[in-house]
Amino acid sequence: MITPEELAAGAAAAPLLAADAQVDEPMLVVDLDARPAEGAIAAALASDRLLVGLCRGAMTPAAAALAEALDTTVGAEGENRTVVAAPDPVSAIAELREAITHNAHAALVLGQVLKISANLPAPAAIDVESFAYSTLLGAPEFARWLVARGPRPLPPPAPQEPVLIRREGNGLVITLNRPERRNAYGAEVRDGLVAALGLVAADDTIESVVLDGTGPSFSAGGDLDEFGTTPDLATAHLIRTRAGAGRLVARFADRIEAHVHGSCVGAGIEVPAFAGRIVAHPGTVFRLPEVSMGLIPGAGGTVSVPRRIGRWRAFWLGATGVALDAQTALDWGLVDELTD
Repeated sequence: MITPEELAAGAAAAPLLAADAQVDEPMLVVDLDARPAEGAIAAALASDRLLVGLCRGAMTPAAAALAEALDTTVGAEGENRTVVAAPDPVSAIAELREAITHNAHAALVLGQVLKISANLPAPAAIDVESFAYSTLLGAPEFARWLVARGPRPLPPPAPQEPVLIRREGNGLVITLNRPERRNAYGAEVRDGLVAALGLVAADDTIESVVLDGTGPSFSAGGDLDEFGTTPDLATAHLIRTRAGAGRLVARFADRIEAHVHGSCVGAGIEVPAFAGRIVAHPGTVFRLPEVSMGLIPGAGGTVSVPRRIGRWRAFWLGATGVALDAQTALDWGLVDELTD
């Protein structure tokens, strides 16, 4: 752990890559309970490493200012959106370090993308995310995950319409409808959702849209059986961005209300987080597991989620892959209402 004085003096400025091009110490912990130091914020912003704050007590104004420049902070109190509250902050940081060390490239890229895209328009930020995602598809961490997953056949065609569309007056109800696969965001569900949102683009009389899902979960995220099957990385980028639903949900956010329940994993929260309003069942659980696969969120989650909860908590969710309960999601602003 380093102090703000040590940070200002260059403790985080050493080269990130060792002589063999391996990542050397991807994460450093900054003691925000220590005395503040002039130059610490500039040093944090210039660092190539992931910087995680530790705050055991109440955060001072100087510590809060420095926390803004870090990737995330773990503390005993979580009122500030830069901070994730934990009963034992030291143990929580140890778990974060383990996750980052195991998938250093993915975690570093996640931190970079969240900073780069923070002030970009949503379409441009989605492109940045996808460029980074394509890079990680060729990295050893994702290759390791694919080997551990093992070969799998492509999912069978949907036995019914994968996305249902129902007009109700001036409103449209769009329902994900592959309950046998927990509404996984595979090609058929993605294409059906994009087609449904195309109706919103074509018809100005559609004043409101409700997005929901059948079965036990709103969406369990990307269909893992399809991972690694795109023909090439450039095509994969175009599919994620121009054929994905995130840009359209962001475009029509003021008309869209998402109703979520059960498991909302990966794309299962990344896409609805673009909506203007999210209503969640109290038992809903949210996760961003992509870093554990050697990737980052790829359905717009580095854009939609941080714009609701801040990049610091978004980094925590993405780097750790931990489950977020509905009440905490409400407290953080990831969802807007809990309802049965």
